[in-house]
Amino acid sequence: MPFSLSSQLSEIVGFAESIQPKSILDVGVGMGQYGFLLRTNIEHFNLYEVVGEKARRRDKSEWNIHIDGIEAYPGYITPVHEYAYNNIYFGDALEVMPKMDRQYNLVLAIDILEHFEKRDGLRFIDLLKRSSDGKVLISTPKDFIEQHVEANPYENHRSHWTKGELEQAGCSNFLLNKESWIGIIDLS
Repeated sequence: MPFSLSSQLSEIVGFAESIQPKSILDVGVGMGQYGFLLRTNIEHFNLYEVVGEKARRRDKSEWNIHIDGIEAYPGYITPVHEYAYNNIYFGDALEVMPKMDRQYNLVLAIDILEHFEKRDGLRFIDLLKRSSDGKVLISTPKDFIEQHVEANPYENHRSHWTKGELEQAGCSNFLLNKESWIGIIDLS
């Protein structure tokens, strides 16, 4: 489905708030909840300014944090995305990411890894690392969840990842969560 397990929202948003990134890449934006939550939680003091007795919403060009996203399925895009993200790139992340020339302080792959076969998943993790000059956060369910979505084959679950496999791929720290492995790769 185009949203992640709600049990990990506070851990992931809390982690992002703790590192205060100035640039974020959200790979697999889905319904856009992380872009929205990060935009409003990290940048809340910069979204509006008080002029006299009125508040004025600042234009996107005045925002301090740059949040880009990648989405394989354009049918998920709503006005939330237009508000929260500076740019959204469409297509398979394995094809889009090599063409991107920007590095981000924080790269998110939230409930995306299980959508790849293992070999492509390892390639995906390598691309996440190349896109970051700070931290990469990868979450994936601890248990395999069968999922086949005929209308959007990008949603099909193709692999299951263990904590050990994530450690081998570079995750050196894990946020606590009952349902998901939330691994951090520190490239700073």
